[in-house]
Amino acid sequence: MVAVKRVVILGRGGSGKSTLAARLGAITGLPVVELDRHFWRPGLEATPPGEWAALQGDLVRDEAWIMDGDLGPYDVPEVRLRAADTVILLDFSFWRCAWRAVRRSRERADFWLWLWAYRRRSRPPLLAAIATHAGDADLHVIRGPRELRRLVGRAAQTRA
Repeated sequence: MVAVKRVVILGRGGSGKSTLAARLGAITGLPVVELDRHFWRPGLEATPPGEWAALQGDLVRDEAWIMDGDLGPYDVPEVRLRAADTVILLDFSFWRCAWRAVRRSRERADFWLWLWAYRRRSRPPLLAAIATHAGDADLHVIRGPRELRRLVGRAAQTRA
C-alpha cells in the first residue's frame, strides 16, 4: 500500500469496512468518506441510481480519499472504482459478518437477505466491475482477520 491516494473498501455488511477505513485514515492521513451517510435518505430510503452515480462523481473529484461502503443491489460502484488506485474487498464469511451485524445494531430483512446471498449474488458482479473499471488499481481480497492485520501493518510500516 505504497503511495495510496484513492482507496475503495467493499464487502458484505458487518465485514468491518468502516472500521478499516477509520484505521487506514488514521495511518495515512487520508480523509474517510463513509458512503452510507451520503446514500441513505431519511427512513432508510435509497438514493436513486442516477442521483447516486452523480453524487459519487462529485465525491471522487477530491484528490485523495478512502471510501467505504457496499450498498449491494442499490449500488453503482463503477464511478468510484474508475477513480480508485487501491481496492480492498473484505471477503469474510457469512457467520463472521452476521455475528458482527447482530452485535452492532438491528437490521431490516433486506439486509439479512443481502448478507446471506452476498457470495452468490453480489460478489460475482462486484468482482466483474472491479476487473472492468479498476483494472489498474491494486486489488486486495482479504478473507480473514489475520490477512487484514497484515494489510494494516504494511500500511503502518509504509507510513513510518
